[in-house]
Amino acid sequence: MLESLYLNLGQHDALSEHEKALLAGAMSVEKDFATGQDIVSEGSRPTYSTLILDGLAARYKVLEDGGRQFTSLQVPGDFVDLHAFLLKTMDHGIIALSPCRVIVAEHSRLRAITEEAPHLTRLLWLDTLVDGAIHREWIVAMGRRSKTSHLAHLVCELFVRLQGVKRTIGMSFRLPLSQLELADVLGLSVVHMNRVIA
Repeated sequence: MLESLYLNLGQHDALSEHEKALLAGAMSVEKDFATGQDIVSEGSRPTYSTLILDGLAARYKVLEDGGRQFTSLQVPGDFVDLHAFLLKTMDHGIIALSPCRVIVAEHSRLRAITEEAPHLTRLLWLDTLVDGAIHREWIVAMGRRSKTSHLAHLVCELFVRLQGVKRTIGMSFRLPLSQLELADVLGLSVVHMNRVIA
């Protein structure tokens, strides 16, 4: 069930069986979300952090005019809101871009991990730092890369991340995004997105 999480964290350092057991013990309820459903709502104050077991999700913000911008894509093995453990109030939403299965880790149990397992705590912290590094690449792509290069970078990023959790098939992977959703990732109109793909 948590194999993607173990693979994700294990890319940075080895996880002991005890650490895997601590992570498994922190998990509680599994939930399913349909495409287009919010996994976490902006402004909410979750008492747990959410791990993607299967599917594709995105962090997003909605502008005053109703426009939407995705700020990251989340794949199996990703905690979509681990930072909520410290920040408390969500300043963005997380939406399912495909049918998603998730499992939650109660913050009280994550707190116990931070107090009892320093190596595992560092791995979880490192995971959030890698997430931040990916976010910075998105900012650079949004501001300085051509839209074709931005799309190519996104595809390469997703391939590497999915390969790390064994969700690729040879040199390919499934990307269940519509042109509208890709436009929300790249910050384009659907018409412009169509031209980039063509």
